[in-house]
Amino acid sequence: MKASLNRPKNHRSTGRITLNDVAQAAGVSPSTVSRALRGERAVDPDLVLRVLEVSDKLGYVPDPAARALASQRSDHVTILIPLLSNTLFVDLLEAAQRTLRAAGFQTLMGVTHYNASEEEQLLREQLHHRPAGMLITGLDHSPTTQKLMARSNVPCVHLMDLPENKVSNASLEAVDEALSQGPYCVGFRQTDAGEAMTQHLMAQGKERIVFAAAQLDPRVMQRLQGWRKALKMGQLYDPTLEWLNPAPSSLALGGLMFEQIMKQSPAVDAIFFCNDDLAQGALLAAMRLGISVPHQVAIAGFNDLTGSDQMWPPLTTVRTPRAQVGEAAAHMLLELIHGEIPKQPQLDLGFEIIARHST
Repeated sequence: MKASLNRPKNHRSTGRITLNDVAQAAGVSPSTVSRALRGERAVDPDLVLRVLEVSDKLGYVPDPAARALASQRSDHVTILIPLLSNTLFVDLLEAAQRTLRAAGFQTLMGVTHYNASEEEQLLREQLHHRPAGMLITGLDHSPTTQKLMARSNVPCVHLMDLPENKVSNASLEAVDEALSQGPYCVGFRQTDAGEAMTQHLMAQGKERIVFAAAQLDPRVMQRLQGWRKALKMGQLYDPTLEWLNPAPSSLALGGLMFEQIMKQSPAVDAIFFCNDDLAQGALLAAMRLGISVPHQVAIAGFNDLTGSDQMWPPLTTVRTPRAQVGEAAAHMLLELIHGEIPKQPQLDLGFEIIARHST
């Protein structure tokens, strides 16, 4: 029997079309309508088309709050990232959204601007919407944020970071149970990446290696720790070679920092910038000042952002798996949402040193 597309007479007194109205007009159950509108692949495609046609004809607009109350779980996931102006987080966000959408979940995004108070407020607001799960950047959070996450009982996966404590073979069995309880996270060890790039520069014969950083968020400071570790092991550590600026990272700041470093510490033979935009700005400044890279000073960056391979000379950097992190973290969160324990609660996707002509 062909479903009727006439506007139902017994919808809410407010005049708003309900999910039950769509189900009645389409000749299916409310649960089928819900699954079809969420885009679940298990629903027959012909049935999905019928539901969408009826829904559009009636002018049905889903009510997320009512759906969450009815099911005790919404169909959206909260994602908190520090910035949208950094390609790093855009790539991560797009991969996570693509994976979650294929599973029938929508995303609500918040930008924290590396501010603990903003993160707390955003989390409070998001928890009012009863999210099915959360993807949150980093492991360093304020005590208040940590309490909010713990008390919410909402599945959560952390992005880009891993705990710095590595597990020895002797203690593997002892920590298996602890790991299964979290923190659930997908990323790589920032300290190891900072150490590896510094070792790469040392292998090129560089001895006066500056670490130049902006923003100074926890991940940047972990890279600094890796730089320190490598230089101390090589007996080359000099605290005066640390150039730390809390201002936001940018090409302009990278150029300014390069000029300052070369003016005040002309004996340096390499500069390891904490992010590619700083390093790109430094390469442009070097060209403007007539300083030869890498012959007078080598320059390295971090994250392999867009354009780094097109600089002159092309920038040596640490390639980070940001898109893979977003996708893998979304898959891990889906496991948790469905009551499953991930086989690898702390997934290390590693990093890669990309050696180009700037070093």
